[in-house]
Amino acid sequence: MSRNTLGVMYLKELEAEVISSRKCLEKIPIGLFSWKPHEKSMTMGYLALLVAEIPKWITHIIEKSVIDFATFEHFKPETTSELVDHFEENLRTAKKALQNASDKALSESFYLKNQDQIIFRSPKDEIVAQSINHLVHHRGQLTVYMRLNDIPVPSIYGPSADEKVF
Repeated sequence: MSRNTLGVMYLKELEAEVISSRKCLEKIPIGLFSWKPHEKSMTMGYLALLVAEIPKWITHIIEKSVIDFATFEHFKPETTSELVDHFEENLRTAKKALQNASDKALSESFYLKNQDQIIFRSPKDEIVAQSINHLVHHRGQLTVYMRLNDIPVPSIYGPSADEKVF
């Protein structure tokens, strides 16, 4: 049987980000999905959806070896609950993919495409790591959007002004 040290390592890293990500998503009101702080910024709804869908990226990276911008389907939540449920489903499949991925499989190539055009190629393990970092980055952006809309920001790596952990 092939070793799965990388998958287990990335699974632990992903799981470390789950609670605070869920706490953020649970607080995003559907009525603010179209809000954005600047005309060049993405909407709060799209940003929240990125946080909810990055675990889906991990599943695609491992199991399909490709994400194609032309065909990747984004969920369209109609409620905050649907957004959180989507995150949970994506998380479930990502955890399963990480648990089942051998180190050898994670060394294989992943392709990011736009139709027939390859945007870049990378070993799967590197892009899984980048995807987890991407999740953290977008969650950080989301907390700024939350603050600007007086939505209480949860504790993430320590206390927040709204949620004391001590």
